[in-house]
Amino acid sequence: MPPYADAIASFWKDRLTGGPRAAERPGIQQLLANMSVPFDLARTRAQAPMLAGAMRGDGRHVLLIPGLLASEQRMEPLRAILQAAGYRAHGWDMGRNFGPKPDSLERIDQRIDAIRRGTGAPVTLVGWSLGGLYAREYAKFAAHKVGGVVSMGTPFSGDPRANHAWRLYQLVSGFPVDRPPFPCTREEKPPVPTVALWSRRDGVILPECARGRAGERDKAIEVDCTHMGFAAAPEGIAAVGKALEAMRG
Repeated sequence: MPPYADAIASFWKDRLTGGPRAAERPGIQQLLANMSVPFDLARTRAQAPMLAGAMRGDGRHVLLIPGLLASEQRMEPLRAILQAAGYRAHGWDMGRNFGPKPDSLERIDQRIDAIRRGTGAPVTLVGWSLGGLYAREYAKFAAHKVGGVVSMGTPFSGDPRANHAWRLYQLVSGFPVDRPPFPCTREEKPPVPTVALWSRRDGVILPECARGRAGERDKAIEVDCTHMGFAAAPEGIAAVGKALEAMRG
């Protein structure tokens, strides 16, 4: 056997490992509805001034964390509207999200420290999908630096395979969906205010997994959008504004 065969087999082992099949996942018709994202973006561009005007920004620092395989550019419509509304919204400065790494929380911590430099004020985290898991776990890692967490279509509750993304997650990250490379207690609520945005039309994540149960988050807000629409559609962006408002001290 070639000497590199073991290395190749080990590389693909966790990426292709299956696991127990989820009892339920969103329907295929709902999944395909996510192809409407170009129309969502067009509507958001047209409604951007109205969306910003409906929010009452208070100068809070807000860090936006993208979902699996998404880049900071994917969060730009949301960032621009939050900025125009009076929030100080920031990208995470870590490029495209290729899944969790052992040092992911430490790298987010460095970004948070850079944002807090000069004011020392806590930062509110807004994470889309997988980004919301990062946000929740970071808030447990350094709660004193976090003002609150808004998750958007994030599967923090229930079966981690009750979605259409877990196999892609394993392929991209190289880690089993139920064993991330840093300490993770998905269902445990962070010790900061938390708002979960969820949608019956998500199509990627089972709605109840993103909504969570009492005790796993402080508040849940239903949003009329697809999974891709959380950071792109007017409804998703408006819901982030509502969530930030709900956290106002």
